[in-house]
Amino acid sequence: MKNQCRKPDGWLGRWLLRNMNKRHSGVTDWGLSHVAIPRDGAILDVGCGGGRTIAKLAAASGSGMVYGIDHSADSVGMASKLNTKLVNSGRVVIRQGSVSQLPYANDKFDLVTAVETHFFWPDLANDVREVLRVVAPGGMFVMIAEVYKGANAAMSKMVEKYAPKTGMTLLSPDEHRDLLEDADFDEVQVFTDESKGWICVLGSKERLLA
Repeated sequence: MKNQCRKPDGWLGRWLLRNMNKRHSGVTDWGLSHVAIPRDGAILDVGCGGGRTIAKLAAASGSGMVYGIDHSADSVGMASKLNTKLVNSGRVVIRQGSVSQLPYANDKFDLVTAVETHFFWPDLANDVREVLRVVAPGGMFVMIAEVYKGANAAMSKMVEKYAPKTGMTLLSPDEHRDLLEDADFDEVQVFTDESKGWICVLGSKERLLA
């Protein structure tokens, strides 16, 4: 199951992606409520999974372009199917690729999101720096998850207990803050819902001097 959570594949992976689309909808809405979603420009969802976050971002962004990337071919397929109309209209572009080497130009995105994915990234510190590279000056990066280290919620406690076996990198709120600050994100903010074990971490990229 741990490999399916990290990289969904086959019928079990597709079932898991459908389940994640439903289960993660609430934490996604809560996390995105802390973000000013740009009405135009470009947005990237890293680890787009089954594509529900892409649909939410496209609905909230008005005329903006929304991009999705995932290293699972089955995730790309499901996300593309869920967003067929948006893909066909050219407003959404979804492709397969790795967070460790994002196939995008420097300073491209006004907002980058990562929902329920960063704890599976292969080289978390360097991968966050790679995200910084593609964020536009003045743009933002947000990480959203339903578990974090030290939370009192039952789900977080269970996931933390088995993290050594699943290979997940769980961080405390302070460690999330340090992660973004060490990558040179500015104005880092951390929001938690302790009763649910949810966490949302925001960081901005320094604006260019005029």
